[in-house]
Amino acid sequence: MDTLVPLAQIALAIGIINVWLLRRGRSTAWRGGEAATLKEEFLVYGLPTWCMAVVGTFKLTCAALLLVGIWVPLATVPAAIGLGVLMLGAVAMHAKVSDPLRKSLPALSMLALCLIVIVG
Repeated sequence: MDTLVPLAQIALAIGIINVWLLRRGRSTAWRGGEAATLKEEFLVYGLPTWCMAVVGTFKLTCAALLLVGIWVPLATVPAAIGLGVLMLGAVAMHAKVSDPLRKSLPALSMLALCLIVIVG
């Protein structure tokens, strides 16, 4: 467990940074509905455009806090809880638009990593 929690923290942070900074404008098999970009995905979910900025800021902040938490453990659990809540929201949005379960797998995987960090 001593190694698993920091590895989960790093995996979560890299995953969030990848989606929100590196791949935000690229098509992936995991996007909701028929969306090609992150912006389109939020529109598919029926969310206002400002919501993407709020969610992205919160996710990137949690990712940064998870990395900081490797050296400052006090930051770890609140960041993992916040990110876990957002992952539950992501799964709910996929369900809302009747996506197949496989499109929710990244969010469910991230949620599992959040639980490892929280319980660890």
